[in-house]
Amino acid sequence: MTLTLHHHPLASFCWKVVLALEEKRLAYDGVIVNLGEPQSRADHLALWPIGKMPVLVDAARGRTIPETSIIIEYLEDHHPGALPLLPGDADARLEVRLWDRFFDLYVQVPMQKFVSDHLRPADAKDPAGIADAKATLATAYTMLDAHLADRRWAAGDAFSMADCAAAPGLFYAGIVRPFADHPHLAAYFERLAERPSFRHVIAEAQPYFEYYPFNADIPARFRQAA
Repeated sequence: MTLTLHHHPLASFCWKVVLALEEKRLAYDGVIVNLGEPQSRADHLALWPIGKMPVLVDAARGRTIPETSIIIEYLEDHHPGALPLLPGDADARLEVRLWDRFFDLYVQVPMQKFVSDHLRPADAKDPAGIADAKATLATAYTMLDAHLADRRWAAGDAFSMADCAAAPGLFYAGIVRPFADHPHLAAYFERLAERPSFRHVIAEAQPYFEYYPFNADIPARFRQAA
């Protein structure tokens, strides 16, 4: 197989790239990274010493590509597949990049603060950090609700890289800070959840949901076997 994705099925940023691969209908091998297992951790650090996931290896081109947005742009250029995720027009492309960054920085990052704080020992909690995360998500939800009032997808009429970023961010953020009172945002998430690529990442994640700190709050419809 030319493409190999080093990832974990529970990790939200990994979902973003898996969604892109599935939307493009690209064949790839998946290697599950377990950073708690010494050999798996060492192998992953050899690929990308920062240690973040996912990392894409393109054996045919001799390339190792980290960072989700860079991976998807690489696929767009070298393995375009069935569905373009970035438009050819420069201004439209910037719009996709803007909302891709928005979901990564202002939805996924604050969402992850809840998880990291939950895992801290009782004497090392970060209430100020949690307050900041709540405020960021509240602002992001309000902005997104207004933004999505007159469009089907994050950057316009076409599904794009921005939507690949949105789906995992909103899935996990909606567990720690629900957005049901933002109707346009909630309707957008339902459109994301209907896509086969989204059902694919959910099915891959289900065996691992028990390890998610807020697993009891995952909606029942996503906990059931796909």
